[in-house]
Amino acid sequence: MGPTDEFEAEARRCGYRCVAGLDEAGRGPLAGPVVAAAVILPFRCRIPGLNDSKQIAASERERLCEEILLRAVGVGVGTASGQEIDALNILEATRLAMARAVATLDPSPDFLLIDAVALPLVRLPQRPIIKGDGLSLSIAAASIVAKVTRDRLMADFHRAYPQYNFLAHKGYGTSEHLRLLAEYGPCEIHRRTFRPVQDCLEGKTPVLRR
Repeated sequence: MGPTDEFEAEARRCGYRCVAGLDEAGRGPLAGPVVAAAVILPFRCRIPGLNDSKQIAASERERLCEEILLRAVGVGVGTASGQEIDALNILEATRLAMARAVATLDPSPDFLLIDAVALPLVRLPQRPIIKGDGLSLSIAAASIVAKVTRDRLMADFHRAYPQYNFLAHKGYGTSEHLRLLAEYGPCEIHRRTFRPVQDCLEGKTPVLRR
């Protein structure tokens, strides 16, 4: 069935008028930032094909991202770097990126719908929704903006560090990435607290552990 605006409509029935959906991209990779997006869609917005970014081909995500940016009431993006991920842990870095995304929103939201995560340091009413990117239109829109933004950032990192081929795997722990990590060692954007990168730093063969 795909996402609907039922959660947004419920928040509006409770008196909220500026409802933002939040999601992130990049919690799992071994390199690069985690990127969060916050999107406020207009009332009864319909964007054909809008869904969880993981269910959509890259070319379609790009098209949908442009339409979201065109039609949204507001869009905010926040990131947390690999160094911040190492310092905080990936969950807290994700929360930091989401808080930064909310802070850049104009207009400011009065209610948040968040994919799975609660933001205790953001002083706004909020509702975490498990698998929200497949249930809420505004969270699905945020998932697409976050994913497209992160993919573009990883393309920039590919130009800076072409030996890792970030353009292909976006920093995820593919067999190719592990091989190149073993060959060249970690670069500045690798997450040193993630086990395969730790293995490499300790002189071991990096292996992705699930």
